Amino acid sequence: MTTNMFAPHIWGCDLGSPAAQVARAAGWSRADILWEGLMEQVNEAWARGDRSRAATLLRRAHLVARFVFHRNDLRRATVDANLGILAKAAGRHGRAKAHFAKAAKQWDANATASIGAMQIAPRARSSLFHLRMEALHRNTYHDNFRLRIGRIADEVRGAIAALEEGTKPECRLYARWIGERPTVYDDTRKTMAACLLIIDSD
Repeated sequence: MTTNMFAPHIWGCDLGSPAAQVARAAGWSRADILWEGLMEQVNEAWARGDRSRAATLLRRAHLVARFVFHRNDLRRATVDANLGILAKAAGRHGRAKAHFAKAAKQWDANATASIGAMQIAPRARSSLFHLRMEALHRNTYHDNFRLRIGRIADEVRGAIAALEEGTKPECRLYARWIGERPTVYDDTRKTMAACLLIIDSD
């Protein structure tokens, strides 16, 4: 993909923003930044009732996921789950079911491996003591982090199953992203985005 493809006036995402610059410095690609920004906007548009705008933005996020991300990337499943929600809202139940089934298959095949392979960057700590504790017990800290995200991934799988069955998911996802998204731009943020940037459907 060329830089021009990511022009703000086309994609609605400013890759020159301070947050984007921090993400780039941390090793994120333009596609990583763009996908997250688009998916946040999808959820925001849906929440305010602008389904047309949500659909437009989701189509753009779908292009990024399809043509840039690896086929095992969990973010591709997130897109399919959201495409299913939009299709269901439009009364296209057969298409919705197909999207949900695809999302479920991707999630089952890739969630555990994706969480296990996450590269976890050091976090800022409020004291030298906590910084030293993390350094001394890094493996335990990382294992606990993976366990926590694994539980969230299980909740997401349950939500996808509910959507497949035509029932309302028991958990809300995007609402949690607003409060729980990692401040560090590493693999944990990508995985949490895959888990939580799913529309809170009615």
